[in-house]
Amino acid sequence: MEPTIAPPPAGAATTRSAWPMTVLTSLFFMWGFMTVLNDVLVPHWKKEFTLTYAESIAVQFCFFTAYFVCSLIYFILSMAGLDLIGRMGYKRSAVVGLIISAIGCALFIPAAKAHLFGAFLFALFILGCGFAILQIAANPFVALIGHPDNASSRLNLAQAFNSLGTTIAPILGGWLLFDSLAGSASLIGPYTIYAVIFVFLAAALAFTGLPEPPRSMATSRSAFRHPQLRFGMIAIFCYVGAEVAVGSWFISFANLPEVLGMQESEAKFYLSLYWGGAMCGRFMGAVALVDRFTGALRTLVLLGMAAAIFLLLAIIHQVSGGLSLTQMLPLVLFIAANMAGFLIVGRAPSVILGVFACAAAMLCAGAMLLHGSWALWCLVGIGLFNSVMWSNIFTLAIDGLKEDTAQGSSLLVMMIVGGAVIPKVQGYMADSALGLQLSFIAPLVCYAYLAWYGFISSAYSTAWVFDKITNTHVRR
Repeated sequence: MEPTIAPPPAGAATTRSAWPMTVLTSLFFMWGFMTVLNDVLVPHWKKEFTLTYAESIAVQFCFFTAYFVCSLIYFILSMAGLDLIGRMGYKRSAVVGLIISAIGCALFIPAAKAHLFGAFLFALFILGCGFAILQIAANPFVALIGHPDNASSRLNLAQAFNSLGTTIAPILGGWLLFDSLAGSASLIGPYTIYAVIFVFLAAALAFTGLPEPPRSMATSRSAFRHPQLRFGMIAIFCYVGAEVAVGSWFISFANLPEVLGMQESEAKFYLSLYWGGAMCGRFMGAVALVDRFTGALRTLVLLGMAAAIFLLLAIIHQVSGGLSLTQMLPLVLFIAANMAGFLIVGRAPSVILGVFACAAAMLCAGAMLLHGSWALWCLVGIGLFNSVMWSNIFTLAIDGLKEDTAQGSSLLVMMIVGGAVIPKVQGYMADSALGLQLSFIAPLVCYAYLAWYGFISSAYSTAWVFDKITNTHVRR
């Protein structure tokens, strides 16, 4: 039997997880930064290689398909009794993921020199493989290294730094591709630097003492037997698919004449606010979902956090020559609505997921039906309500998995393939008579499922509810 990771005792000391969290959040930041650079590459390569919407989204398809392939391989090996993460440990697995990510970045150099779209796609696939291993190792590690009751809060904090990377990436990537350098050859320098950064992070992580959570003996049984995991896998597929679809088509959406006819060099700043909203929501979620703050103190801390993140976004845009404070003011309304949701709903991850998914679905509908700046700000606002979905879905899905946690994590990461499928489906819809604006029905359907998942799992414990659903279905 191979060992896998089991949750630590409920009384685990918070101080023991402080340094590991610091190290892990640096990884979250970097893969967030690199992932959202793809949102800028989609419209760039669409023009450079004269591609359709469906063809250009191959960028996201290849990148996120890598998550599915790597996770599937891990699942098959774990079912055969070969749990690589259990054997190597979470830290060594993350180091391997960083090295593969560095190789993926380095492959951009020959791809740019050959000027082949297929070569770029292969490089993105390798990069995605590295990130898949990082995701499998890092997400459950963050959830398990501290007190179980605060798992969602820790994941939100890590995801907040992930979102800091996603906020900066559109501005920097857009500057490189739309404002400063011309052609794909301009990618050689940046991606060489990214490769060096990943090698440095791998070395730093290898020499950092990270305590592995206690281990228990695993069985060869499939984690599929847990109904909360099965429904959670669909939820991850829908969440990642919707989030990536909105980000991928954001710049093209802003460029539509019926929206604002905005140039890419300006639209990138609004894309940054979309991801910046997710960062704001995740920092607030890290406060809202922990029991350390109650009553008036909780409200004050959330207000302070919201103000600080808005100020940070304003500084980022000021330094980068982006949007003015006046142009950013509509974001304040969405931040206020997001904070109100946390205060009204409370700390129940399932209910927050349901409420926020409903809000995101309504904003998708607004983007489809409205015009001008109203439509664009609907897309920006979705980012805030996406904020805590990943962490809440993840913790709900692995609730009660025990010795199957590592295998369950690989299955959840496998469903990140939604980031390949949903944008591709939306791309075909955009190329059809439906058009790009109405094609946002695709992420809307995804958010509808997430709302159902959140509300149905809020009635009792997640495992009990989904076991009840499954048993009822079998009896029928």
